Amino acid sequence: MYNRISVFRAERNISRKELAEAVGVNNQTIGYLERGDYKPSLELAMKIAQYFDVSIDMLFSFLPFPSISNSLKQQVKNEN
Repeated sequence: MYNRISVFRAERNISRKELAEAVGVNNQTIGYLERGDYKPSLELAMKIAQYFDVSIDMLFSFLPFPSISNSLKQQVKNEN
């Protein structure tokens, strides 16, 4: 399972500890999730998505997410 937790944390300048406290887990759990060493329960995935105010599929996927730079390049290409 792939996730974008670190991207959303960086975007909002939130530490692992802050996110962990907000969703009620140990900060090591957030690290395990980000590295793909741990798969979240549905409840935890929903809490994290709710915290960032996004849908679960914006955070988690069975397939790798496209790189942000490639997505931006494609978006610019489509606009031209």
